[in-house]
Amino acid sequence: MRHRTTILFALLGVVALALFVADIAVGSVNISLGEVLSALTGGGADATVRSIVVDIRLVKALMALLAGAALSLSGLQMQTLFRNPLAGPYVLGVSSGASFGVALFLLGAPLLGLSSNPVVAAIGTAGAAWIGAAAVLVLIIALSRRIKDIMVILILGMMLSSALGALVEILQYLSNEAALKSFVVWTMGSLGDVTLQQIAFIAPIIIVGILLAVLTIKPLNILLLGEQYAVTSGVNISRVRLSVFLSTTLLAGTVTAFCGPIGFVGIAVPHLARMLFSTADHRILIPASALLGATMLLLGDIIAKMLLLPINTVTALMGIPVVVYIVTRNRNLMQ
Repeated sequence: MRHRTTILFALLGVVALALFVADIAVGSVNISLGEVLSALTGGGADATVRSIVVDIRLVKALMALLAGAALSLSGLQMQTLFRNPLAGPYVLGVSSGASFGVALFLLGAPLLGLSSNPVVAAIGTAGAAWIGAAAVLVLIIALSRRIKDIMVILILGMMLSSALGALVEILQYLSNEAALKSFVVWTMGSLGDVTLQQIAFIAPIIIVGILLAVLTIKPLNILLLGEQYAVTSGVNISRVRLSVFLSTTLLAGTVTAFCGPIGFVGIAVPHLARMLFSTADHRILIPASALLGATMLLLGDIIAKMLLLPINTVTALMGIPVVVYIVTRNRNLMQ
């Protein structure tokens, strides 16, 4: 079993590396693999080629790695905590909070005449999304201190998402065409709007989120046996919830803030990891989900560039069949 797991991790690593190189090589401008390697290693590549490879394609590929791992890990934690195979990284309303923040920034500010306000302008789309996601997290944590039933928190998160979605629709209805177009484009998701400087900011936040996920490995494994058993085993349920909520918001909230909502990666990939590695042990599932998620989003970005489609549509087309197959054919995935 251990030998098979090692081989699978090695194969996934090779596939991820190959897709990472392919993602850098593929684009609207034809650049040979030799030129790509020359640009990456600081060789004698043309300045224009170096700019395309390093400033655009490399940044997108790095963001795909980070976003894929982040969304997959947040989905895995949500599915285990809520014991719900269809739970995803946005189940607590993180995505809706981010969307509401962006809607207020892109749609609400012009309606209120605040678009020229220097404070509003300084926040930006990413900042507005982060503030919205963080506000939802604070509310959920406050509710979780009062409400002990995890399923009630799940339902409240869904209701909060619906309420925020309704407010976003009101803002869409009232806004002008230009602002509405900007918001709709953001909802389609994009890995190409991130700069190398932003990657330097995003990466540490995602690493902290991953470390929080690693720290919850043991309690999440115990939670698989039931919350009552976990309590009798000495697991501090409130602390585990807080760690998972913080990790999910750092991971999914950061990706949503800078890339827009990217769907189905967080739902589908943890199930793929369980199937591929034939285990529910989070010591294996956490690195496996991160690697599979990065691989899936790299592949999705390559397809999106080849077909000139938004990344969100590609991940949906890739993820929906996986979720349907897994849910209909494997009913004991959470066991």
